[in-house]
Amino acid sequence: MNFQALPKNMKNKYTKEYIGLLEKRRPSLCAKRVFDVVVSLLILLVLSPLLLLLALAVKLDSRGPVFYRQVRVGRYNQDFKIFKFRTMVQDADKIGPPLTVGDDPRVTRVGRLIRKLRLDEFSQLLNVLGGSMSLVGPRPEVRKYVDVYTPEYMATLLIRPGITATSSIAFKDENSLLNAAEDPEKVYVEQILPPKMAYNLAYMKKISLLNDIKIMFQTVGAVLK
Repeated sequence: MNFQALPKNMKNKYTKEYIGLLEKRRPSLCAKRVFDVVVSLLILLVLSPLLLLLALAVKLDSRGPVFYRQVRVGRYNQDFKIFKFRTMVQDADKIGPPLTVGDDPRVTRVGRLIRKLRLDEFSQLLNVLGGSMSLVGPRPEVRKYVDVYTPEYMATLLIRPGITATSSIAFKDENSLLNAAEDPEKVYVEQILPPKMAYNLAYMKKISLLNDIKIMFQTVGAVLK
């Protein structure tokens, strides 16, 4: 998409600059997309028995669907529904804030285990296959937080959001920080979001397939720790 075709609220000097950078990396972006599709299919095939067990555990543990389809903001500032194994009670988003902090009573028993092992993220491979996400890229936010983005932050919406990112690795203990805060949402917007976005913007400046592979290995290492 060229600059003129962007949504009005994305048109600024920063997005124009980053479009120029991405244009120079078009071959890398094409390779990245092919890699996303091939690897997602392979992982889904290999892990299908585990994913079926997870689906059964979620269904037996509490009332509600297997997947939670939350609306997030993706490429070009467009809303999409992200696939996640449901780790909270049904309609949790209607009875509490978008952030999950500490021992949130909305989280189910199976949900706590799934979250601890980051297993809920595997279902997002379906989003990758569908084209709304990538394996690596800025984590997609809910509209509430995108609405407070600075003009430069809007540049992160030029690429597909990812299942993992350097910002996710750096803030893997984000829950602990929010749990200690009196106002978790304020802390997230004012103290966590800015450095996260700095990581995301830095990623865009050197986006490549090799860098994605490196980040994926770093993610595995961070989870195992």
